[in-house]
Amino acid sequence: MTSAAEWLNLLHTSGLLIASNNPHKIHELRRLLEVSGISVFSLAERGIDSDVAETAADFAGNARLKAAAAARLSGMPSLADDSGLCVDALDGAPGVYSARYGSPELDDAGRVQHLLQELEHVKMQDRQAHFHCSIVLVAAAGGPELLFEGQAHGQIAIEAAGSNGFGYDPVFIDAESGIRFSELSAAEKDRRSHRGKALRKLAAFLQNSV
Repeated sequence: MTSAAEWLNLLHTSGLLIASNNPHKIHELRRLLEVSGISVFSLAERGIDSDVAETAADFAGNARLKAAAAARLSGMPSLADDSGLCVDALDGAPGVYSARYGSPELDDAGRVQHLLQELEHVKMQDRQAHFHCSIVLVAAAGGPELLFEGQAHGQIAIEAAGSNGFGYDPVFIDAESGIRFSELSAAEKDRRSHRGKALRKLAAFLQNSV
């Protein structure tokens, strides 16, 4: 299966499983995907318990592991996202370890504070960073797959602010708007975020079938 028409027909027929246990991420992905007329399901909605160890060296590899595991357990086309924050002054950290940066026991706010402590003596002009997102869509376990990627560039703020979004959004100042991701509306974040950019590439691919 290689054509966009074949992929779109499969997704409209079978629906799409999102291989994530993160409620914020599921909500964001569902909001972006359901406008394409595709029925989207979470692992919980399908009664699937899947917590894949993210052992790959890059985002695409981790997304591939999660998508393949979900497809194998569900028999459905499955989509997984792996994303993270890469800070220049920290040599690209936290990178693929973004979700467990500092300690696996930390919550989002704790990881943000750990990041700010690591950058305590770094001047604002040296706080360049980017979010990276790799999205892998697999038709079935061991079957064809698609990879789409997106990035959002910006800087790390001196302190956290804003009440929207999740993860590192309260300290990420978007280069395009000059506003923290946590201060953008959902629609504005979809337009500017790494995940939104990657999903628009997927949507553009599927629209080529029309």
